[in-house]
Amino acid sequence: MKILLLEDDILLNESIAKYLTTIGHVITSVRDGNVCLEILEKEKFDLLVFDINVPNIDGLSILEKLHAQKKIIPIIFISTLIDIEDISRAFELGCYDYLKKPFHLKELGIRIDRISKTAKKEMHHKVLSSAYSFDCETMTLYFNKEPQVLSKRQLQIIEFLTHNRGFVCSYDMFRESVWGDCDMFVDDATIRTEINRLKNHLKEDFIVNVRGIGYMVKTPCL
Repeated sequence: MKILLLEDDILLNESIAKYLTTIGHVITSVRDGNVCLEILEKEKFDLLVFDINVPNIDGLSILEKLHAQKKIIPIIFISTLIDIEDISRAFELGCYDYLKKPFHLKELGIRIDRISKTAKKEMHHKVLSSAYSFDCETMTLYFNKEPQVLSKRQLQIIEFLTHNRGFVCSYDMFRESVWGDCDMFVDDATIRTEINRLKNHLKEDFIVNVRGIGYMVKTPCL
């Protein structure tokens, strides 16, 4: 995995970076919150390993900024903080794990390995609602883990919305990404009709109509 490590203790930073490199990960390590944000603006990472109390901007505040930008990246917090309010805030912001210092480096490696396996599974299998999920690799929609029979165009619509969960997809975006194979111009009414036909077919409607703009699938709260 490509991991960004934020830890202001020099010796611990070097120890973690060295260990994670030896077990096969690619590590970028920093000791300052502002530097961390600058790197996140330029590069993508599979996982973040953050201390909370670091110079300039703390780890929790960085995670808040990422969420405001709709950047969802798995994160493990490592910290001496044991206050329940700090721990609760970390998990509310979407942290995957919380490791209290001091810890054994091998334990961190085990937890990263667990997240890596989960991330690979979630990469293709996306949860859309309490009952629906979509496998992007096999182009299959599941309802309560049972595969559903849909037309090719309906599956293309769901695939497109799934890849853009949390964002409103305009009619122009649908024309380009879903109806791009059509020789003739597809108007808004045709797109609405096809999506409404799909929505009527669903046992639990997870597609939101944003009037006058387009459609979206909200990121489910699980």
